[in-house]
Amino acid sequence: MELNLDSEVLKAYGYAKENIKITQIGTGLINRTYLLSPLSEKKKYILQNINTSVFKSPQAIANNLRSIADYLTFTYPEYLFIKPVSTTNSEEMAHIHHEYWRMLPFVPNTVSLDVLADPKQAYEAAKQFGKLSRLLNDFDAKTLQPTIPGFHDLGLRYEQFALALSQAEETLKDEAKAQIEDALAHKYILDYYTSYSHRTDFPDRVMHHDTKISNVLLDTETYGGICVIDLDTIMPGKFISDLGDMMRTYLCAFSENETDLDKIKIRLPYFEAMIKGYLSEMKSILTETEKELILFSGKYIIYMQALRFLTDFLSGNKYYPISYPTQNLDRTRNQFKLLHEIAANEKELQDIIEENLV
Repeated sequence: MELNLDSEVLKAYGYAKENIKITQIGTGLINRTYLLSPLSEKKKYILQNINTSVFKSPQAIANNLRSIADYLTFTYPEYLFIKPVSTTNSEEMAHIHHEYWRMLPFVPNTVSLDVLADPKQAYEAAKQFGKLSRLLNDFDAKTLQPTIPGFHDLGLRYEQFALALSQAEETLKDEAKAQIEDALAHKYILDYYTSYSHRTDFPDRVMHHDTKISNVLLDTETYGGICVIDLDTIMPGKFISDLGDMMRTYLCAFSENETDLDKIKIRLPYFEAMIKGYLSEMKSILTETEKELILFSGKYIIYMQALRFLTDFLSGNKYYPISYPTQNLDRTRNQFKLLHEIAANEKELQDIIEENLV
């Protein structure tokens, strides 16, 4: 879809409507994304409008990316880190009419997938996310600002669920009775995490926090991993955020919107490929506590996402977009089924992990 943008946005980067082609691209739910093709250049660019209802401090994103880019340029200059293009005023973002815009270089001969179609793709994606964390192992994560405070804080998400449950209409609680029971029964996951959270060998690291397959660029021909993209959520966190989110989104062939729960199954070849890819980069730096919690990371993130969908349903569907009234409840059922599938396959999954830790 070709369209026009505010000329002031283009002007901030030295372009005019007359000398650039603009196409809206991407399937992300947060930021609006455009491909810019200057008529007088061979290079192309990605332009994104930052969603300030989600990212309330866009400057925190800019500061984080600048710090990481400076570090990687100095320590690993060969690594492809997608650094924002400066405006004509040498700023990381353009602030136009109360909106924030960011321009990034377009990486040619790459593809961003919406759906995994082969275990090799899971391997390459997991390897890229692991590589970024490994390269930033000596970077001080405490210098980064949270771009979404509490994003993967399971304690916070449980508190939000408990509050929504206490305030929900009786009809909604009746409809979600089985899922509420599931949520309460799995609180042990939060308790288990809390028992580990203060260990000295469970460090905060630089985490991406949104490791779905579409946030990795792969080579268009070989599907080899090229680099990680969509870095708005890069901030301090535990390793379980990235690995757990990969488990949540890579292991089943169907997304959280699938309502036929018989289809929600663990794909063991994808799990094995993902673990091999991630540990090929991270095995050397993971602590003993982190190694203990590899499979738990999937339980943590899946449970957290189930709570978030259930909380939204009980609160009247205020956060996640829905196409029918009970969609968030269906998403909750989906995520709890995935959590149960991990439990049902736990021995085999743990065996795969142990084999790749040797």
